[in-house]
Amino acid sequence: MEERLEEKVGFFKRKDIEISVKRYVQDALSAMAMGLFASLLIGLIFKTIGEQTINLFGENAVSAFLIEIGGFAMSMMGPAIGVAVAWALKAPLLVLASAAVSGYLGATLTGFGIEATGGPAGAFIAVAVATEFGKMVSKETKVDILVTPSVSLLMGGITAKLVSPFVGWLMIKLGAGLMAATEWQPFWFGILLAVVVGLALTAPISSAALCIMMGLSGLAAGAATVGCCAQMVGFAVCSFKENGVGGLVAQGIGTSMLQVSNIIKHPQILIPPTLTAAIMGPLATCVFHMTNNAAGAGMGTSGLVGQIMTFTDMGFTVDVLWKVLLLHIVLPAVIAIIIDKILRKAGIINFGDYKLEI
Repeated sequence: MEERLEEKVGFFKRKDIEISVKRYVQDALSAMAMGLFASLLIGLIFKTIGEQTINLFGENAVSAFLIEIGGFAMSMMGPAIGVAVAWALKAPLLVLASAAVSGYLGATLTGFGIEATGGPAGAFIAVAVATEFGKMVSKETKVDILVTPSVSLLMGGITAKLVSPFVGWLMIKLGAGLMAATEWQPFWFGILLAVVVGLALTAPISSAALCIMMGLSGLAAGAATVGCCAQMVGFAVCSFKENGVGGLVAQGIGTSMLQVSNIIKHPQILIPPTLTAAIMGPLATCVFHMTNNAAGAGMGTSGLVGQIMTFTDMGFTVDVLWKVLLLHIVLPAVIAIIIDKILRKAGIINFGDYKLEI
């Protein structure tokens, strides 16, 4: 009995199968965001550039090509999520290849009695199940080339049909509820979304993936965007004395996630960007009526994607440009610096608390 148990434990260790919050919420979800960026998000950017250049210069071959490849990239969201998540779960090659198909099925299949497709959330669930079952049988038989993809695809397909559509429907309903609530109470839900999504961006999970899975748009997405900007720009400017220009760029255009280790040691450094997000949320929803789409809602200033998607949603105009500059960059920087200086004078935040080891 003990020998069999040891064999099973050794088997699971050998297959690197681990069920944990970190593995799925942190590692796999972050990898899913990379799949989204490489397909849906970059495709949308190419498509937008193509459409806008046609508006400016008329029909031309380059713009038409950008629209074409952008559309195809967006349609390959499911397979891209499949490859990214399977890679994060350390899948062997046959399982990785099968996961691409499971991702497509999870994103596009409808379920029994549910007309909704799984979307990104459904793709994530289908790929996770397909990958873990595929790893269980990988290289365990002499006909691995048949058994491994068969098991992986069958389990991914069953999940895509029975579970993914419900998960996708649930996420969309959650997003719709948040959007409706923000329209109903823009002040309070502006604060809520800006703070929560902003914190998700700084935490080692993917705020972008969460926003896309929920399909956030309109005022709710606008609030989420300024909350993310408050975290990124806030940490960038508050830590400038400690980290210089390199830190400013790394956090302001890269990610505020770089501060996670410092937040664990000095949690008070979260106060300036988080309070800034709470202030910026209602300004975005009640005063400036900022909107965005799901692809840009959880991005903040990372790669300036949040700003590009804001222009895509609100239009490429001078009025939108100054609003974006004011709410996404200038005000978050000014407010965060003021709060940070107050806390430094009070001795709550000290020099070196923001120091990055890069």
